[in-house]
Amino acid sequence: MLFPSARRDDPAVARWFDDRPGELGALARRWFRVMRGCGEDVRELLHDGCPVACVEEAAFGYVDVFRAHVNVGFFRGAGLDDPAGLLQGTGKRMRHVKLRPATLPDEAALTALIRAAHADMRRCLGRE
Repeated sequence: MLFPSARRDDPAVARWFDDRPGELGALARRWFRVMRGCGEDVRELLHDGCPVACVEEAAFGYVDVFRAHVNVGFFRGAGLDDPAGLLQGTGKRMRHVKLRPATLPDEAALTALIRAAHADMRRCLGRE
């Protein structure tokens, strides 16, 4: 998915996080920060009501807050190597990791998935 309106530090994304206080909001903010930290080419925007991270204008990941959990999702997640078995979903391309405060996944494994999703999108765009 391409989003030409993606930009660094989108104020709409900041407002989205401001509207989600508490433990779940903090959890989403933490993992979106990891997405932002993947490189200088990362841009962001709100799409379908949640923050999306892009390589330039090509979406690679998102976070979303639900009543009892947070999803950390990947637009091309079906093709990611997932040795820790964190990814869920059955769609053709998308996958997500469901985070609950009481049962958090291996931080290193989730960070590796985020970085792999970023690198995968860079490859798709011919940036690697």
